[in-house]
Amino acid sequence: MSCLNPSRKSMMGDISDFRKILEQRKGRRDQIQDSIQNLELSIKEKGRELRRHEQARTIIQEVALKTQKQLSYHISEITSLALNTIFPEPYALEADFVQRRNKTECDLYFVRNEERVDPLSASGGGAVDVSAFALRVASWSMQRPRSRNTLILDEPLRFLSAEYQILGAQMLKQISEKLQLQFIIVTHEEKLTEQADRIFTVKIKNGVSSITTQNNKE
Repeated sequence: MSCLNPSRKSMMGDISDFRKILEQRKGRRDQIQDSIQNLELSIKEKGRELRRHEQARTIIQEVALKTQKQLSYHISEITSLALNTIFPEPYALEADFVQRRNKTECDLYFVRNEERVDPLSASGGGAVDVSAFALRVASWSMQRPRSRNTLILDEPLRFLSAEYQILGAQMLKQISEKLQLQFIIVTHEEKLTEQADRIFTVKIKNGVSSITTQNNKE
């Protein structure tokens, strides 16, 4: 007959419990090591994605800068040419792209003798009228694909003084022919119609409208 000492029995139970705890800790250690490996792989992948995003952002910034320069040149060129066609000492138009509120905005200035002038507050209405017309033409010419080659203009160049109205009409004609762009113009200025291919005159008498047509070019 054998008999196990109670203290020895208790010791064996403690060892068994320690083994279970040890196995649990080993399992937890393995899980943590797997998690660390997964996190390291994830960090590497995020690092590669970050570099790709930084490269893409750099490319986008370069393309945006080149596009802005092209837009600035295109807008300035067309508008400055229009102003130069009419005025003896014309302003040049300058387009300046700036960042505001995380957006790119375009500021427009008149420039004369290397000095910037706010178009709306420091120049005559005629220059603003010509510039507004030229900007609309520039905007149309930059469309891809372009819309139909017809622009409808309501009272264009209405603030252009009488001495420049004929030059304004010639400018409209030259741009129309150069860009193959048709202008349909509503105006009260007879001088602006001198270069028109066809004139529709609308008169109202006793509440009734009548229209007469005149062909300037056969």
